[in-house]
Order: sequence, then structure tokens, then C-alpha cells
Amino acid sequence: MSEANIIDAEPREQVGKGAARATRRAGRVPCVIYGAKKDPVSISIAPLELRKNLQAGTFFSTVYEIKIDGGVERVLPREVQLHPVTDVPQHVDFLRVGAATKVTVEVACEFINEEDCVGLTRGGVLNVVRYAIEVLCAVDAIPQTIVVDLAGFDIGDSIHFSHVDVPDGVEPTIADRDFTIATIAAPTVAEEEEEEDEEGIEGVEGDDEDAAEADSEGEGSAEE
Repeated sequence: MSEANIIDAEPREQVGKGAARATRRAGRVPCVIYGAKKDPVSISIAPLELRKNLQAGTFFSTVYEIKIDGGVERVLPREVQLHPVTDVPQHVDFLRVGAATKVTVEVACEFINEEDCVGLTRGGVLNVVRYAIEVLCAVDAIPQTIVVDLAGFDIGDSIHFSHVDVPDGVEPTIADRDFTIATIAAPTVAEEEEEEDEEGIEGVEGDDEDAAEADSEGEGSAEE
């Protein structure tokens, strides 16, 4: 379940592209808080604090409490604009949320018990189809990760959404099928070795044929 994390912010009096550039020159990241039928609030946050939360890998599925001038805004990150060359965060949009707010959010998959996966212990390969799954749920029901238990799966098996457990009220946005999250594929090394062996056999046969042709040519020369 999502838990609120605290971010300290400062209000921004000026808005617009020029004001945003001035904020970045001052060493902070311009942001805006919107939603809940209230006026947008322009703020700025420290880039180090933002990078720390982005690197956690669960930024967009985490509810934050942003502190501004003694007040608190409960929000969910919705969009981060990055510099096209440096990938430095340029702007962040936050959505105001309440306990009953329903949102669509991508939640990262966490694969566990690889050592208990029959297919992997036999040399199979985990082929991940979806590293994250988009779900619809209330903000207080957002899971930090969707845990995918690999125990018991063998080579050739597919792991579908129906194989994972999610909190009540969490529904995938893909509702028309039981989609695949990952598969256990057969090892490719053995196939490559077989192909090499076949090529070697063909090479030997080719050498024998060449030798036979050379012998026949030699006999023809002797007769002449």
C-alpha cells in the first residue's frame, strides 16, 4: 500500500516560462500542484530531493505530502519533464488526491523466488513481457510493487496477471484478457551447440565428396 512521504517546497509567486527559467537558474525545480477543483499552486523543490525520489523507482506510485509555508498538500506525481540532453528534471506536475481519489498508475513488477523456479534451475531464461502494469485504484490502495512469484513455473510456462495477488480494489486497465507478465523460455545455448554440430557434420560430408571427386579425376588422367 502507498504511504505518504514528505517533500519540503517553497511557493513561487511568478508563473510562466520566464519565471520557471529563473527558478532553475536559482538551483531549484519548478513544479505545480493541481486538481480537486482548487486553484493550481506553483512551487519549487530542491533538485537533490527530487532526484532521490526519482531514483527510488516508485515515484509515480507514491503519495507525497508536500509542505508549503506551514500547509500540507497531499499529492501524487503525474508527469516529470526532463532536459532533452542532460535528463535533468525541468518541471513536475503533482495531482491533489484524497483517500477516495481513484487514479490510473503504473506499478513496477517485482520478481521473487527465482531459486524455486523449476524452469530457471533447469537452465531456462526469464523473459519479462511487462516490467510494470497499469492499474486503476484508490490512491490509498496503490501497491508499491506487484509481486510476481516464480516458484513452481517450468520451461514453456507463462505467468499471467491471474497468477499474482493484488490488494482489493486494484484492477488492471487491460480488462479484456488475462495478459502475460513473463514467460520461462528454453535455454538457447543448447540450440546453438546443435546448430554448430550440424554444420560440422555437413563440413565432413563436403570434404569426403571433394576427396571422391579428386580420386575420380585422378583415375581419368591415368587412363589417358
